[in-house]
Amino acid sequence: MGVTIGIDPHKGSHTAVALDEHEVVLGQLRVRSGPEQLARLTDWAEAWPARTWAVENASGLGYLLSQQLVAAGERVVDVPPKLAARARLLDNGDMNKNDPNDARSVAVAALRAKRLSEVTKEDHTAVMRLWARRRKDLTATRTRVANRLHAVILELVPGGCTGEIYASKVARLLEAFEPVGAVAAARKELAEELLGDLRRLDSQLGEVKERLAAVVAASRTTTTKIFGVGPVVAAITVGLTADVGRFADKDHFASYNGTAPIEVSSGPKKLYRLSMRGSRQLNHAVHMAAVTQVRHRHSEGRAYYDRKITEGKTHKEALRALKRRISDALYAAMVADARREREVASGGPGGQTGNGSVACAAGSHPAKPALRPSHSRANTKPRPPRRAA
Repeated sequence: MGVTIGIDPHKGSHTAVALDEHEVVLGQLRVRSGPEQLARLTDWAEAWPARTWAVENASGLGYLLSQQLVAAGERVVDVPPKLAARARLLDNGDMNKNDPNDARSVAVAALRAKRLSEVTKEDHTAVMRLWARRRKDLTATRTRVANRLHAVILELVPGGCTGEIYASKVARLLEAFEPVGAVAAARKELAEELLGDLRRLDSQLGEVKERLAAVVAASRTTTTKIFGVGPVVAAITVGLTADVGRFADKDHFASYNGTAPIEVSSGPKKLYRLSMRGSRQLNHAVHMAAVTQVRHRHSEGRAYYDRKITEGKTHKEALRALKRRISDALYAAMVADARREREVASGGPGGQTGNGSVACAAGSHPAKPALRPSHSRANTKPRPPRRAA
């Protein structure tokens, strides 16, 4: 008999509820978070050899416990919090909000769900995610420091520092400024301290970029073959995507990263609008790749962008279409990488990055259009695909 054990994780404790295949409660346990949490849970669950652990938000509060269970040889699935909340809302039983009921809802959601991500051991994607998050934090801190520095400079020099704030530019500006009075001298001293903070952050960002480049190279991902995808974009994309197999196809991946439009149709009128759902950080990574392609006139991405402009689309509409094509190319590259890794692990013919599937995945522009004709309000009809000679 298969048993599903739902876990509602918290910082101070974890609550587990075991259900059979008919959603009947078989047992319940609450353990305090600490060194003994894994041993207590596995000892309690020995009564059900055929068991599956369903952890709510296995990438958040349940991250460490999920990794401990996987390392112990247990099968663990990740249950999104929204899915567990929906199961609690639709259940006809006692659904008061407490930890045991939450854990039961997690188990019910795992039993009813058709497709859940299975938690696996950490690999290079976790390292990418860590350093990508570090870079994001440093970038946000640098922006705050640069804004504060510019505000102080505006109080010293009329017009302040034009253009983007660079350490060398600010340093030359402060060297040429001679303060008059104690207040101006204090402002200059504060500006010099902020300049020191800016230089330190620039140095840290450079080190993080080097680490990202190293881990991306070690992962052997082919996403970097896509024009405009460097180590930073590749690390964000691969790190946040993690297991690309959790997406059924490229459309699901596009919905996850926000490059797929949302249908807002009513009756016979078919309309689509910009999606603000999904991972905004992943969407920003795709955006950076798209902007890079548009800036380089020799790239295929720029040629595609120009065609969309010729069709009557605005700059933003053409850029969104290009982002969708890049999203499809990233998905294809990650699928090919995952397939190659499985072949290597199984002793098959892997590691040949020059084969046709990977080369196709690495191209900036898949043959299929980014958006269906109904996604565009242009009057021109899409061109038929070219046949191979």
